[in-house]
Amino acid sequence: MFLRYGLFLMALLFVSTASPESGGVIVRVLSGRPDMVSGGNALVEVRSSPGINLRDLSVVLNNHDESARFRAVKDGDKLVGLVDGLRVGKNVLSVKHHSRVIGRLELIDYPITGPIFSGPHQEPFACEPQTVHMGPPLDADCSLPTKIEYYYYSSLPPTKNGPVTAPYPTTHFRRYDLSAPRPTDMVQTTTTEGHRVDFIVRREVGTINRGIYSIAFLYQPGQPLPDPWTKIPGWNGRLVYSFQGGCAPGYRQGETPPPLSETVLAKGFAEAGSTLSTFGNNANDVLSAETMMMVKEHFIKEYGVPVHTIGNGGSGGSMQQYLIAQNYPGLLDALSTDISFPDTFSVVPGVVDCTLFARYFSRASVEWTPEQQLAVTGFSTPQVCKSWIDAHFSPGWVQANSCISVPPDKIYDPVKNPTGVRCDLYDNQINLLGRDPKTGYARRPLDNEGVQYGLSAFNHGEISADEFLELNERMGGFDLNGDQINARMNADPETLRIAYESGRINMAGGSLGTIPIIDSRHYRDVPGNLHDKVRTYEVQARLRAAYGTADNMVIFTQPPRTVYPLVFLDEWLDAIARDNSNTPAAVKVQRDKPVGLADACWTKAGQIISEPQTYDGPGKCNELYPTHADPRIASGAPLTDNILKCSLKPVDRSGYARPLTQAQYERLEHIFPTGVCDYSKPGVGQQSALLPWRTY
Repeated sequence: MFLRYGLFLMALLFVSTASPESGGVIVRVLSGRPDMVSGGNALVEVRSSPGINLRDLSVVLNNHDESARFRAVKDGDKLVGLVDGLRVGKNVLSVKHHSRVIGRLELIDYPITGPIFSGPHQEPFACEPQTVHMGPPLDADCSLPTKIEYYYYSSLPPTKNGPVTAPYPTTHFRRYDLSAPRPTDMVQTTTTEGHRVDFIVRREVGTINRGIYSIAFLYQPGQPLPDPWTKIPGWNGRLVYSFQGGCAPGYRQGETPPPLSETVLAKGFAEAGSTLSTFGNNANDVLSAETMMMVKEHFIKEYGVPVHTIGNGGSGGSMQQYLIAQNYPGLLDALSTDISFPDTFSVVPGVVDCTLFARYFSRASVEWTPEQQLAVTGFSTPQVCKSWIDAHFSPGWVQANSCISVPPDKIYDPVKNPTGVRCDLYDNQINLLGRDPKTGYARRPLDNEGVQYGLSAFNHGEISADEFLELNERMGGFDLNGDQINARMNADPETLRIAYESGRINMAGGSLGTIPIIDSRHYRDVPGNLHDKVRTYEVQARLRAAYGTADNMVIFTQPPRTVYPLVFLDEWLDAIARDNSNTPAAVKVQRDKPVGLADACWTKAGQIISEPQTYDGPGKCNELYPTHADPRIASGAPLTDNILKCSLKPVDRSGYARPLTQAQYERLEHIFPTGVCDYSKPGVGQQSALLPWRTY
């Protein structure tokens, strides 16, 4: 029976148990948290005390006998059943031995349309079912009927007519007719369990929490329909939840769930995802966590409890994984990140600085050489800043009218429509940050008070004192609408406290120090892509700051397509599961790492170089793929790069490696009347997230 597999973190953090009464039983929810059930049903396990015959037990939900829904599993020592008919709100599940109640559990049910913990639904909200061809929405929550589709993997060249391929233009997957002869171009695949099978995929598509979800796994014609009690033939028992990239404000359902992943499905993993776990549709990691929880719950109730649940995704998909592991531990057992970023909010300042630099360079009193511009921005090439600007992230992330799917007449305008929809990242996450009592808009933890742009370049003699001073005189900032102004930005302490306390910044909290992480990065610093290598080492530095080590994180630089992080993570998790010692999880994750799994880079010719991957240390990998910085690190910020607002200190000559005249020193004091950044101290309000599983 497949339910013999347990999920340690789920049992510890995600599934609660009822306290057994005298001669009682233990009752727990296998499909999720008992206080966060969705969809009107739950997969429940009843484990009896010794001496109690399971046949003498009855299960009652809200005074209705549900015993017929339960069956004995695993050598007959427990009952498992899918209880149905939960009402929204509080429900009471009782287990009786004859007529005596010996176990009890409260279940709190929420509608399948949500929300559960992410706060009130975002409005307006555009339904976008066009590309899944499921007809018009059934209600105001963008609900669609559930459908089952079949695909096979073709040996023929990719086609554009595959399953929901946007934003990917082509795919090898083609529609499969169960009643038709076997296609001659169908390939076979070998799973992690060694099974050689036809590469046919069963895919379920529907709506949960207003997002369009997808669940897919290998399926062979003639198999019985899967259920939560029987392992699906071909499925290796592991669930991969895919998080898609981008980073944009929401107000939309999103057109397409994640495309079918060849590398995930070919190995026998089941794959799930949702349009609301796509940061390009809605950059709200709490909404993504909630959606992932609900989709995973649905998967368990339909197909069974996964042995492991592994996150997978790059760019904005990595932001979601890191923040979910920190803020909602237990949902993910391991992370596979690619071209990663640590989070959104700590990346924003250095990104939008690009627009401030562009404005300054266009009106500087002297012409700055390309080398000087690189020295003060920290990037590998001017193309990095240009890519942020061209992609409309800088300053789009902080612009109130930077909307994607909101009708033009509903968008905020300070004169024509001051109560309209604001689409900066902060207003998009207003449930999480709260409203600024002074403005009525979302609190904005954006700040550059005291930041000495180009400090490192000045100290190293790459720019003159006058260039350093003029740069800082004219950098300016952004107002509440994201328009450039001459004044610097100053975030208030309460906003900063909320941002850190609520987990908007990846401080390596939650389970981030106790679960396996493989970060794969294809080198893009040259010719200058916005996915720069330094972001991987920001995460590494944050883990070391929090735990003294980052040994639960493996870094692959420029890996070939034949390297499958998911397979390594699965082996790593299996090793941890076999470790029955009382050793703390943070030690187990380091000790149980598979032999030979270590940091590495690959040459352009595909040769592997096994050596520690570091920010600026020695080694062949850093010679091949040098790491650069960003504007805040180039201004003296630590590699963790997680300080939203620096602590200040008075201007002092000892803080500069090169001499300043008296006039230049007085000019510097005038530029920074409140002081300059003191990065030897924590940032204002900086702290670890206090409450995991926070609700809004």
